[in-house]
Amino acid sequence: MDADKNNNQFNVSKNTDSRGYSSSGGLAASGPAGRKPSGWRIFFGVILGLSILANIFLFLVLIGMAAVFATGRSGTYAEEVIRKGPSDNKIVVINLQGLIIGRKAQDVYRQIKTAREDKQVKGLILRVDSPGGTISGSDQIYHQIQKYRQETGKPVVAFMEGIAASGGYYSSVACEKIVSEPTAITGSIGVIMSYFVLEDFLENKLGITPVIIKSGLKKDWPSPFKKVTAEQRKYIEDKLINPAYERFVNLVADARRELTLEQVKLLADGSIYGASEALDKKMIDKIGYIDTAIEEVKALANIDKAKVVEYRKPFSLGGFLSARSSSGLKLDKTMLYELARPEVLYLWDVRAGY
Repeated sequence: MDADKNNNQFNVSKNTDSRGYSSSGGLAASGPAGRKPSGWRIFFGVILGLSILANIFLFLVLIGMAAVFATGRSGTYAEEVIRKGPSDNKIVVINLQGLIIGRKAQDVYRQIKTAREDKQVKGLILRVDSPGGTISGSDQIYHQIQKYRQETGKPVVAFMEGIAASGGYYSSVACEKIVSEPTAITGSIGVIMSYFVLEDFLENKLGITPVIIKSGLKKDWPSPFKKVTAEQRKYIEDKLINPAYERFVNLVADARRELTLEQVKLLADGSIYGASEALDKKMIDKIGYIDTAIEEVKALANIDKAKVVEYRKPFSLGGFLSARSSSGLKLDKTMLYELARPEVLYLWDVRAGY
């Protein structure tokens, strides 16, 4: 019986070729190694492969997002070429546009710092389109330009386009030369402070009487809840307006050596000046356009050709989200204080006649 079983197994193996086919052309019986994979195993294999690819993709996306966030927070700038030229001779255009406040001064500082660290930069152009702003912000920009000139020995030329008044002019006189567009407005040398008096509105319209408890008579001068008196006005002029005014006119007289202090004070009644009048009064050096300012920098730096660039902030997802989150008006204590407090400004304010 066992012999017959062994003979049958021998005959099956002898009549089957290496591909598993019998000599009669049919598929021979096979063991477990010859079975086809099931449909479920193929399906799960495909799902596993797709899952691995999806995880790799998500990992790369996270790396990219981290890079975008880091770029916006590192304080770096991208260069945009304005005029082509040799890269080893660069002129950087620093933009000062809009109302000068603390954030604007910090932005100018970061641009100047970036230019200082670039050894290929041969000089700067401060492009000004500003009616001025805070005394602190204007003075910070003036200081940073003066510091750059003293530490590097490289020229800085101001280029006025549109408006370069009050704090805008204050910042410009820190430069070695001033070039103005033919249609630019400058001047408005002086100081201004304005605030709201809410006494009648609160008491007569709303029936609200503010209560102020203070340690001294002058602690709340000037107060938005009381009309200003002659004594209070003189106090503010002596403590705030006049010192800021004297600093402004002395600074202009030191920077514009063609003018005496007396001549500057004659100009410093808050008046604005067009480009031609400003040139006649020696408040600026030339009338022209951006190319005129570029030629001035090249002449002062003793170079024939230069690549002119300006700094642009690269896109930052973090900055974008931050701007979106801060865009809404939040009426909190800080906002109310900012709206109510008096502020001394180097600002051309047409509402007040400056």
